[in-house]
Amino acid sequence: MNLKEVLKLADEIVFTKTGQHLDDLQTAVLRGTLQRETYKQIAKEFDCSESSVRNAGSELWRILSEELGEEVNKSNLRAAMERVQNSNILNFAQNVSGSFNICGESRHPPDLPNSHPPNQEASNTQSPQTLHQDLSEMPDLGAFYDRTSELDTLKTLILQQRCRLIALTGISGIGKTALAAQLVQQIKHEFEYAIWCSLDQSYTLDKFQQQLIQFFSESENPDSLPTNQKPLPLIKYLQNYRCLVVLDDIHNLFSSGEFAGKYKPGYEDYRFFLKQIEQLSHQSCFLLIGWEQPREVPHYQSSNDPICTLQIPGLDIPAAREILRDYGLAAIENDSALISRYQGNPLWLQTVATLIQELGGCAHEILLDDTILLPERLKDILQQQCDRVSEIEKQVLSLLAQASEPINLAKLLENRLILPSYLLNAMQSLCRRCLIEKQAEFYRMQPVLRQYINSTLM
Repeated sequence: MNLKEVLKLADEIVFTKTGQHLDDLQTAVLRGTLQRETYKQIAKEFDCSESSVRNAGSELWRILSEELGEEVNKSNLRAAMERVQNSNILNFAQNVSGSFNICGESRHPPDLPNSHPPNQEASNTQSPQTLHQDLSEMPDLGAFYDRTSELDTLKTLILQQRCRLIALTGISGIGKTALAAQLVQQIKHEFEYAIWCSLDQSYTLDKFQQQLIQFFSESENPDSLPTNQKPLPLIKYLQNYRCLVVLDDIHNLFSSGEFAGKYKPGYEDYRFFLKQIEQLSHQSCFLLIGWEQPREVPHYQSSNDPICTLQIPGLDIPAAREILRDYGLAAIENDSALISRYQGNPLWLQTVATLIQELGGCAHEILLDDTILLPERLKDILQQQCDRVSEIEKQVLSLLAQASEPINLAKLLENRLILPSYLLNAMQSLCRRCLIEKQAEFYRMQPVLRQYINSTLM
């Protein structure tokens, strides 16, 4: 069997088992295995970690082994696939010969088998028919606590309203990435292409576009040899195909020490790219995840806009209780007060629960008098986000941290330290960072953040 035949047969087997076609990483593992490459070599060529390749390989061997009824691994892949092919040919010959009698009086021969017999039903009902996915950078789902409302909202925005650009925002630890990963698992079959990109400090627009164009062009002709044909511009792929593109950690595109959403030098081209995604007609969706969002994505918008922002709140009491239960604090008294104190933030609750357990589990003694614990890990999490704010924002945070009750703009403007225009811009920026909340005409700071600000900025 040649490479193309093995990949085709493996794709049929995996689809029969999982209902999903081979993704790019799985294809790379199979191709590299047949070319006698090590996992390290495959990882280098695919530009991902060796552990990701090993995990993909392990899952592939498990699926193939279960479907073929024999152990399949890196060393016997080709032999196992050839046995399947030979078995299929033999079965086909027996079926054809059985449709004729010895005297030459033929019965109606059966229909020739489809090239994808196990997939026939799925291909008739599944839309789109061909799926291409690169979710190798998407984190493992792990424990997921109820986000039914947010999931339903996102599905409506993406699948029904066909939003082109969605900003998923919220303070650190609130569960943005976990929610997005759960969403992608549930709706990826609705798209012809799905890709997850985690933006690091060196992810320029050129690098990002090249990665996506390569992903699209290789998926169009995965078995063809490289040609001199010039790939299409990225927007053309977004127009020709229904694509879901997730950009995680988008705050890495923005400068620290500035108001929220100001691009770092060398990253300004993203502004024009995202405006193109918003304004040009296409059938794809971009999901942006991060503490900060681009300034061109409005925090508030009309229902007819093709772009929108969804700020993730904390978990409700029942869902947050699952975290406490998982961390051995199921019997804690007045757990609703503890959950409210930490705003239902999953990561904050996990750090506090871990600290309580390490101190012996005496939660009723540790949490007396509305005590707010700030474990070192929680301080590190808050510091990562607060270190990004400008000097003017730090002054505003200090003012708000001193107020025990929500405060309105008129009261804030009474200070003589910050010019009104600067103060208003700082308030807008802090709201966009989710470091302060607006309720009617008043602004407030979460108790955990107030405790942190008072202990660090004052």
